[in-house]
Amino acid sequence: MFARARAGGGGGGVMEKEGKRRAEEGKRRGPRETETEEDAARAMGCWIRLPRLGGGCMSSRSKVDPSTSEIKTMNYVCRDRSVPAVGSGSTTPSNTGSISPSSIVGEELKLAFQLRRFSFNELKCATRNFRPESLLGEGGFGCVFKGWIEENGTAPVKPGTGLTVAVKTLNHDGLQGHKEWVAEVDFLGNLQHPHLVKLVGYCIEDDQRLLVYEFMPRGSLENHLFRRLLPLPWAIRMKIALGAAKGLAFLHEEAERPVIYRDFKTSNILLDADYNAKLSDFGLAKDGPEGDKTHVSTRVMGTYGYAAPEYVMTGHLTSKSDVYSFGVVLLEMMSGRRSMDKNRPNGEHNLVEWARPYLGERRRFYRLVDPRLEGNFSIKGALKTAQLAHACLSRDPKARPLMSQVVEVLNPLPNLKDMACSSNFFQSMQQERAASLGNPTGSQSMKAHSTFARNGQQPTRSLSYGPHASPYRQSPRPNGKRQ
Repeated sequence: MFARARAGGGGGGVMEKEGKRRAEEGKRRGPRETETEEDAARAMGCWIRLPRLGGGCMSSRSKVDPSTSEIKTMNYVCRDRSVPAVGSGSTTPSNTGSISPSSIVGEELKLAFQLRRFSFNELKCATRNFRPESLLGEGGFGCVFKGWIEENGTAPVKPGTGLTVAVKTLNHDGLQGHKEWVAEVDFLGNLQHPHLVKLVGYCIEDDQRLLVYEFMPRGSLENHLFRRLLPLPWAIRMKIALGAAKGLAFLHEEAERPVIYRDFKTSNILLDADYNAKLSDFGLAKDGPEGDKTHVSTRVMGTYGYAAPEYVMTGHLTSKSDVYSFGVVLLEMMSGRRSMDKNRPNGEHNLVEWARPYLGERRRFYRLVDPRLEGNFSIKGALKTAQLAHACLSRDPKARPLMSQVVEVLNPLPNLKDMACSSNFFQSMQQERAASLGNPTGSQSMKAHSTFARNGQQPTRSLSYGPHASPYRQSPRPNGKRQ
């Protein structure tokens, strides 16, 4: 999928100049910092250290949150230097060393005719010099800034005018980061669908690599489910689930070349002003198997809690791996719980394992419904959602439905009006829930659940094998306040 650098042109001259420059730097730095011939050979050409963007002053770091047993890799734009993040729990070795501009010439030429090519100065001005006030969020790939450009051009315009965009910067070097950048351009540059985030353009200038996306004003589904005081209404949850399912169905069954998304999770589902869901972050996407092949063999990358068990165990990737991940997200939307949460009581840390006993039982599925909804959900819709999640999470990949079948089941759910709060069934559910919690009235238990969801300490990121997070996740400031 990733094209090799094209020979000829100006590539040789660039490599020769870069080699001389590095040799001179090596003499100045001394023997400990001089690159070896082996490093140069492995780099497939000249490798250039990534730039220092003005703005943030926090280093890249990885740490383990004891409350969630998850590695959280947080990369920031560094003033001093860009440091590759290393997660101790990652199954993917960290790749250090920079990326050659010549190694992306093929991708640049292939996609230049349909994507806008920006200069670095244009994006610098569009984001107001990457100032903190323009920061939308950060992820493993880099920081994302809000910017404004011409409707049909690349020139920056006054904030609040023209076309609003999200500009994502690459802030770490290495082969993996380069592959993910190319994958983003390759897939989103060639795929267009109402439920995929639109890639507006890109910047390749010296060692700068940036991507420009359409701006999604409501941010990520993760923010709405886990970081807002008011619960997301049931009908909107179903609308989002349907839109995300349509996006996956397009990738699996309608695209010219089938695509396996591989990193389906709440932080990668972005929402426009009308809560239409769009899939973002295609850095881990892979072309599906071709011909007689049943799967794609690849390194295990993705996100704990979302990755299909057979993929984690064997590295065999299929479209049914995405279906499993969709089932996890559907459970999160239904329950208001994270896929992995060590703050929950024993036996409830893993959402899928906790939910399995309730998914297939008609009289117990209500235990999965987010208590903050307080009965404002469709009984029929919740039952259908639980049954669909049960099918998507089947331990047998072949028994999982196609995403087109998932879309068919979800289609009517956003419009169902049989609200639980007005039914006798819901009253009996409340009584049974209260009894199971050991509280005769149930009110205090409901309040405790709601308080936890609002104020309880939540993990700030899902554990990622690869450096991925929502470009619209608000980063906590050092003093604990979100930006």
